[in-house]
Amino acid sequence: MEQKTMIWIGLFVGSTIGGMIPGLWGDNFLSMWSVLLTAVGGLIGIWAGFKLGE
Repeated sequence: MEQKTMIWIGLFVGSTIGGMIPGLWGDNFLSMWSVLLTAVGGLIGIWAGFKLGE
């Protein structure tokens, strides 16, 4: 796959997982933790997509 596609997939998957983690401990999906972990998950997903696309 093209590297750009892998980065987009990583962004989507990482931000989705990061946003759902606070729901596991009963927090709201629109809480501060959810927004923060969505950003962190997205960054990790971008990094992973970049590494997988090399």
